[in-house]
Amino acid sequence: MGEVVQFVSRSERERARLIREARAIYDSIFPPADPSSARQDNAGHGISGANAHRSDMSNLS
Repeated sequence: MGEVVQFVSRSERERARLIREARAIYDSIFPPADPSSARQDNAGHGISGANAHRSDMSNLS
């Protein structure tokens, strides 16, 4: 009963998909030095809040 459902627009879902795809391409071109320390996929985490854009973009550079 305490479950909260959050609306995520189609454009935000598409943005998140494109970011995941770009990260996968980047990692295929520039693999991490240590395969065991490879970035974990954050697909299970929702994108929300005022800092969502900043937190997503921080790992791309």
